Amino acid sequence: MAIITLTTDLGHNDSYLASVKGAIYTQLDDVKIVDISNSIEPFNIQEAAFILRNCYKDFPLGTIHIISIDDELTLNKEHLVIESDGHFFIGSDNGLFSLLFKEVLPQKIFRLNISLTTNCMTFSAKNIFAPAACHLARGGTMEIIGMPINNFVTNKMDLTAVIEADMIRGSVIYIDSYGNAITNIKRKEFEHLKRDRSFRIIFGREDEMITEISEKYSDVPSAEKLAIFGENNQLQIAMNRGFANKLLGFKIYEIIRVEFK
Repeated sequence: MAIITLTTDLGHNDSYLASVKGAIYTQLDDVKIVDISNSIEPFNIQEAAFILRNCYKDFPLGTIHIISIDDELTLNKEHLVIESDGHFFIGSDNGLFSLLFKEVLPQKIFRLNISLTTNCMTFSAKNIFAPAACHLARGGTMEIIGMPINNFVTNKMDLTAVIEADMIRGSVIYIDSYGNAITNIKRKEFEHLKRDRSFRIIFGREDEMITEISEKYSDVPSAEKLAIFGENNQLQIAMNRGFANKLLGFKIYEIIRVEFK
């Protein structure tokens, strides 16, 4: 059975999400639809790319991922279908794919040329992405629904940590539903600079500091702050049984510094 995932900003209170799923089931009854997240902040391609990048590899090879964020078709935002890392990705060329494929380059990229069967030009998830996904799920090829693109240009839209001899300066790029502030500081970068040195993680008004990396949240008492590398090997500032974003005032793009001595 084919798997089609949805990562969208369509929400759950309107009819849009149900219409997309209905369109898929109308064309293909033997399919499994998995909601990765339909609560992406509207137009926030960074959030969508972060969430999908951290989970798509857990799906079987051949899974088809629909990404519907800021996907209205324009001359500067064409629709693409991409094969990468054994998966298929369908969405808008609005910078999202450059964020998604930072470490794994696409093998094939096609510009979608699916004919619309409706006059509605603003519901790409239902009228363009769903038919493309169903075509692939039936075993169809990308060549039938698109034109190949040979030069994929990576737009440098993602914030990366600044690495110096004795410091890493990063930022909060995502806050999860537990209030954990996830940063763009990677474990590999941290360990490369740390070696046998001590360190301190500084944030807030520079009066908040952490000097240890925890292995699990319960390493500290309840309501105590901690630093931990999650499954994605990115540094996060959290609070055991508490919401770090609320109690420590974290916001997206807030600066986090790691100083080594």
